[in-house]
Amino acid sequence: MFRSAVRFGAKDIRFGTEARQSMLKGVQRAVDAVATTLGPKGRNVIIEQSYGAPKITKDGVTVAKSIEFKDPFENMGAQLVRQVCNKTNDLAGDGTTTSAVLVASIFSEGIKCIATGTNPIDMKRGMDRAVDVILKSIESQSRKVTSTENVVQVATISANGDVELGKLIGEAMEKVGKDGVITTQDGKTLTTELEVVEGMSIDRGYISPYFVTDAKTQKAELEEAFVLVSAKKLSNIHTILPALNHVVRSGRPLLIIADDVESEALTTMIFNKLQGKLKIACVKAPGFGDNKAATLQDIAIFSGARVVGEEGSGVELDADNFDPDILGSVKKATITKDDTVLLNGGGDSGLVKERVELLRGLIENETSDYNREKLQERLGKLSGGVAVIRVGGASEVEVNEKKDRITDALCSTRAAVQEGIVPGGGAALLRASKELEGLLNDQSLTADQRTGVQIIRNAVRLPAHRIVSNSGREGAVVVEKVLENGDKAVGYDAQLDRYVNMFDAGIIDPARVVRVALTDAASVASLMMTAEAAVVDLPKEDPPAAGGMGGMGGMGGMGGMGGMY
Repeated sequence: MFRSAVRFGAKDIRFGTEARQSMLKGVQRAVDAVATTLGPKGRNVIIEQSYGAPKITKDGVTVAKSIEFKDPFENMGAQLVRQVCNKTNDLAGDGTTTSAVLVASIFSEGIKCIATGTNPIDMKRGMDRAVDVILKSIESQSRKVTSTENVVQVATISANGDVELGKLIGEAMEKVGKDGVITTQDGKTLTTELEVVEGMSIDRGYISPYFVTDAKTQKAELEEAFVLVSAKKLSNIHTILPALNHVVRSGRPLLIIADDVESEALTTMIFNKLQGKLKIACVKAPGFGDNKAATLQDIAIFSGARVVGEEGSGVELDADNFDPDILGSVKKATITKDDTVLLNGGGDSGLVKERVELLRGLIENETSDYNREKLQERLGKLSGGVAVIRVGGASEVEVNEKKDRITDALCSTRAAVQEGIVPGGGAALLRASKELEGLLNDQSLTADQRTGVQIIRNAVRLPAHRIVSNSGREGAVVVEKVLENGDKAVGYDAQLDRYVNMFDAGIIDPARVVRVALTDAASVASLMMTAEAAVVDLPKEDPPAAGGMGGMGGMGGMGGMGGMY
């Protein structure tokens, strides 16, 4: 009987307090680095990169992503900070530093209480009750965004107080609408400029991450690309091979938007893309049923393509007789994991206008709210245009740092438009903490549940405290003074060192950013607190090198494979 040749790496396990304390070290070290960026007077962090110049950033999630520790248990804590920052960034687009500060406070206070005998399950119940109260307070404090001025204020704060960038984002949103597409590109001058171009967006990203062309941004970018639109699934490589060969001969990239791309067709395209023989990206068609078919037709008209496999069209992919006229084109396609933006389609402008008018007519006559909403979405994506912010700067480092701030600001402004705004500078959470006094006096709570409420109350006061201390003032003194003021809109302006009405001063945060930062931090911290064991991989030791066999010589090359496939 033969033994399996598979070997698994050895593990190290720590339990209870030892495990939690080890992770806490990593959490605190990571958050100390991230928290230095918080507030208008927060500092930059310089990050070494494996290639190119060091990256200078004030973006919390970028700092969190860069941190790794040698000790695996500390590293586990740092990775959990990264997780909460990533989750907050994905859901709200900003507030990552706030969520990091909150998770460190909740976790640190929580494990201290557990060590003194507090029941972690009851404590978590108290924390959950407290979070619900805070969220209701944030909702009651929020105000709707009613003007471009509000948008500019939110964008300016997220762009680290850069008024020019804030105005540029406000102008972009005004031109393309709250649901419009705004993208960034590297500019060719020292100034940052805004341009609105003909464009279209699709609510689907790349089918496989192997299509990514920029590892840092995780985007696939195709310039002067052909576009193939298919209403059918593409699984047989032989039917699509003539189109691929045509694209390779032209030297231009190809974007495929199809019902799906799978099996042999997908693996062959990925293989040739990775080999550098083919510039390509595949996107699954958005929508379902009739709406999917209509959206594919919109894309085809915009790009100048013909829909392959559409019922009754007679247009098919023929392995023996390929017609290049079925391909459309775009000046640029930018594909992320979630969406696709097409710029300057090659379609006839007259046909695009006809399509827009057709959609407007259908919207007027539609009686179903659901169908009308879908038609309005299609109209917005086809006619709204795309605002392109061309980011200028004196160096690549400056441009990249500015792009990070613009990305944060864009996400914040969209969140503000959707869920409203609250007093910024940590003031909304600070005010909400006072709402917990009633809960602390609730006689139905156990002592351990009250401990959970107290942990949340202390945590939500920390972001304001850290903003103040980053500006060189005594955090505890300023926080107490703000809490003593009866006006809920009053907070501390760290930039100008004064107490002001935060709405009047334009120091505001999107309500969604504050909400998501708290819920994510509380969720991750409570899971970490209730963990009783931590398991990590031990470093693998390289086996000693085997003795030589007297020089066997090389095996020679395998030779080329001839063609692309």
